[in-house]
Amino acid sequence: MTNQPQAAPDERPHWVRAWDDMVALVGTDLSDGQIRWGADRVEPGTIRRYLEPLELGSPIHYDEAAAREHGFDGIVAPATSVLTYTIPPMWSPGEETLFVSADRDAQPARSPINNEDPGPGPRTTGFFATDIAVDFLRPVLVGGRLGIRGRRLLSCTPKETRVGRGAFSTFESDIVSDRGDVVARMRTSTYAYDPHPADGDAR
Repeated sequence: MTNQPQAAPDERPHWVRAWDDMVALVGTDLSDGQIRWGADRVEPGTIRRYLEPLELGSPIHYDEAAAREHGFDGIVAPATSVLTYTIPPMWSPGEETLFVSADRDAQPARSPINNEDPGPGPRTTGFFATDIAVDFLRPVLVGGRLGIRGRRLLSCTPKETRVGRGAFSTFESDIVSDRGDVVARMRTSTYAYDPHPADGDAR
C-alpha cells in the first residue's frame, strides 16, 4: 500500500481564505440578467443643470437645430452625464422613509448606489469605489431611457491596506437604452473591507 502525499496545509490568513468563493467566480456574471432602469428619461432641463457648473456651452447640448446640423437626431447628453441617468430612484411614493435615524450624519437606510449585493464574498463593514472607466459606444439623446445590465466579475484580489483587510474587485456592466442597444460599457472597481481588529491579530 502506497502512501498518498498529503496536501500542504493552507497557511493563508483566514480573512484571505474567506474570499476564495468570490475569487473562484472571476469571469462570471453575478447579476440576475435583469435591467436596472434609471429613474427618469434624459431631458433638456437636467442636461442644462449638469452643464451650468461646468460652463460647457457646446450647442449640441442645448439646441436641437444645432445638434441636427452636426448630424445628431436630437439634443445630445454630455458623455460624462450618462451614468446619472442609470440611477434608480432613492425613494418612491408608498415606500418607508429613507432616514430612520435623526442622528447627526445619519445615512439612508437603503441606496441604489450602495454595495447591497457584493456577491459570495464575506460581508464587510467598509466599502468604497476606487475607480471607474467607461467606453462610450454611441451618443445618448434627449428622450431616451437608460439602465444597467450585467455585473461580470473581472477580478477579485484580497489585500490588506492601511484602512483594513478586504478585497479589490472589478465589475463590468453594460449601459443600455430602451431602444435595446448598448450605449456604453462600464468597469467599476471597489474595495470592500473590515477595519483592522483592535487586538492586532493578523490571522
